Amino acid sequence: MFKFKQFSVNQDRCAMKIGTDGVLLGAWTPLINNPYNVLDIGAGTGILSLMLAQRSNAEQIDAIEIDEDAYEQCVENFESSPWDDKLFCFHAGLDEFVDEPEDEYDLIISNPPFYTEDYKTENTSRDLARFEDALPFEELIEAADLLLSDNGIFSVIIPYKEEERFVAMCKELDLFPLKITRVKGTPTAEIKRSLLAFCRMEQSPLIDELVIEISRHNYTPEYIELTKEFYLKM
Repeated sequence: MFKFKQFSVNQDRCAMKIGTDGVLLGAWTPLINNPYNVLDIGAGTGILSLMLAQRSNAEQIDAIEIDEDAYEQCVENFESSPWDDKLFCFHAGLDEFVDEPEDEYDLIISNPPFYTEDYKTENTSRDLARFEDALPFEELIEAADLLLSDNGIFSVIIPYKEEERFVAMCKELDLFPLKITRVKGTPTAEIKRSLLAFCRMEQSPLIDELVIEISRHNYTPEYIELTKEFYLKM
């Protein structure tokens, strides 16, 4: 069990365990449009939905998860949280969900699988959670375009090396970058991740950089500020 300040997450049946990427995205995602409803695509443990339930005033947070074990665990994590009345998880693939859209969402969030390399491991559920071919960027972006409200925000974390391609694909569907934060582990490390938020209005995006650690377990003030509402020891 992974304990945060206001909720706990069981993850023994989820292929993708809680990691820095998910916590970063959940803490960083802009809420400037004060979303009424949220969609979490590929929920896994439900960590993003739970973080947004804590951070936002959203009345409805829907999550979709295709893997049966992860779906069941996500439901349990929602039910044991302080916000179980507004958290809902659907056992479905994105394609099924998009075929019968019932709502538009003010915030769509996803920590998508992103190993595009050709190898697979013996663990199918971890592969499914980890490989881009299980949820291609194209499919994710098209779904966001279809399901995002006029003033909605679409927020993801992806490898930095994919940033240019992802932004270009979004622009083709008139989803424009609102905020870009490039993440590196230490001041001298290469940029590893891009936190990206998109909206339907073209503007000059706010672009900045986030360093996680000065040295091992010596976190930067910026990283502490971002995550202190969640991590017990921050």
